Amino acid sequence: MITAHLFIAATITACVAAANDELDQLALPLYQVEKTIEYRRLDNGLEVRLLPLAQRQSVAIASQFAVGSRNESQGQTGYAHLFEHMLFKGSQNAPGDSYSQTMSALSGRFNASTFFDYTNYYLNLPSNALELALWLEADRFIRPSLTTDTVKNQQQTVLEEMATTIDNQPYIRPAMEFLLKQVQETPYGHAVIGSKADIEQATPERLNQFHQAYYRPDAMQLSIVGDIPNSTNKWIDDNFGQWLPPTHSQPGFTSLTVNRETVTAEIVDERGPWPGLLLAWHTVGKTHQDAAALELVEAYLLQSRASLLAQSSLVDSDQLFYYSVPLTMEQFGVMNLVMVPRAHVSLDQLSQNITALIDQLANHSVDDATLTQLKRDWLQRQLSRLDNDLNLAISLSATLEQDQLSPLTGPWERIQAVSNQDLQRVVKTYLQAGYVRLDLLPPWYIRWSKALLEFLPSGLTQSIEEQVL
Repeated sequence: MITAHLFIAATITACVAAANDELDQLALPLYQVEKTIEYRRLDNGLEVRLLPLAQRQSVAIASQFAVGSRNESQGQTGYAHLFEHMLFKGSQNAPGDSYSQTMSALSGRFNASTFFDYTNYYLNLPSNALELALWLEADRFIRPSLTTDTVKNQQQTVLEEMATTIDNQPYIRPAMEFLLKQVQETPYGHAVIGSKADIEQATPERLNQFHQAYYRPDAMQLSIVGDIPNSTNKWIDDNFGQWLPPTHSQPGFTSLTVNRETVTAEIVDERGPWPGLLLAWHTVGKTHQDAAALELVEAYLLQSRASLLAQSSLVDSDQLFYYSVPLTMEQFGVMNLVMVPRAHVSLDQLSQNITALIDQLANHSVDDATLTQLKRDWLQRQLSRLDNDLNLAISLSATLEQDQLSPLTGPWERIQAVSNQDLQRVVKTYLQAGYVRLDLLPPWYIRWSKALLEFLPSGLTQSIEEQVL
């Protein structure tokens, strides 16, 4: 018997080792590409990463600043996002729409995004225009031109965006405010897009103050990927080297202490077409030691096509549809799920279904083959970035402090180190501890109709549902 046990244990160990060797081989391109990255830090603190790629005729540029909505003070919510808009509307040497017009003339693609922790600007254009592009980037980052007219114009643009994506959609505004209330009195306690009142009261003077406080070289990561000319470092030095950082230090942020006890509430929206269920679990930030394990847990439960939720939806699903968007900030994270029930299924049943999946994972961790597949899927997503210069540049510009010299392999090595026991532990610690449940309810007459359908025979309700759909 002992010999049999030893044989089984040895077989399992050998299988795990073989799987790890396979993943190590699959990850080799990350290590090979990373070796070709040139790292520099200018005297003013600006981080530079250059990744030359053969057989390219274009370059991708990404510039990330460590400034987002968490940096906004009271009365200035939405300033980070509004300022992002302003940087496309003129600088000292390229007034008005010169930036956009020049990039379009060069067939360049450009955009930007603002989040809680950062603002990222990115573009892709022919490599023979890199010198001009770096000059334009430096001019707008260092010397933006904020006029009353352009501020007023972009205020209207942001307010229209707010109306379209939030206020004109059922459930979105009250649900967002409810979730943000769970972390009120913290840097993450207000929406990235800000409040209407604060946006309307923004002035060129206030936005200039915001720029002087947070747009600084020691808060910037610049990444260039593709066909990189030999003079690139000189162009970077010429355009960014004389940019002096402010005398005050960058603000620091620490991990949040959150309440993981279960919180339940409901909202009624007269525009709501059907009931819905929003579930959220407080997790951890990107820099936390449990972040990698939680990323795999989210994929296994909710995110991937092979997730437990996706598999449970293949036959006689209890939900019409669902979606989940990973939300991980530097010092805080939220696993979230929105579900819309079938006609004969209650919101309580949907909630119980998810709780059962979490309990299943907490009580019986995944087997080695499943864990290996989760890691392989994660790795494949990272490898796919190597085929897209712009995505790769954006990824490099978002490098965490702990990965400064291993921007591609550092995150992978943390994923590779996750064990079955780690998955089980983080599920018990962060998901079983409690959750936020918000019932999204339509007008009373839809709720009554829905309640009636829940008591009818399932075959009849499915027939009615199919006719309606």
